[in-house]
Amino acid sequence: MNKISENTIEEFAIELLKKSGYQYIFAPSIAPDSATPERESFEDVLLIERLQTAVGRINPEISEDIREDAVKQILRLNSPELITNNETFHRMLTEER
Repeated sequence: MNKISENTIEEFAIELLKKSGYQYIFAPSIAPDSATPERESFEDVLLIERLQTAVGRINPEISEDIREDAVKQILRLNSPELITNNETFHRMLTEER
């Protein structure tokens, strides 16, 4: 019986997302010490410029001020529990305000 490794699962997930239309970028290509950094440190989880671009692309009819506020709300998710942050973010995505 073949063992399933973390790497096998990661590669499967990457391929699945690519087939769904997502762009894959190898992490070292956007690392802080790369030629094309997209984060200031490895501790930065969110790629802020990409987030801002996506919020604008998805919500072009909403004013810039409201889009900036949405990004700020995402950045304020700071519970020490990952599940709590994930649930809060999911509600932000799915519930109308």
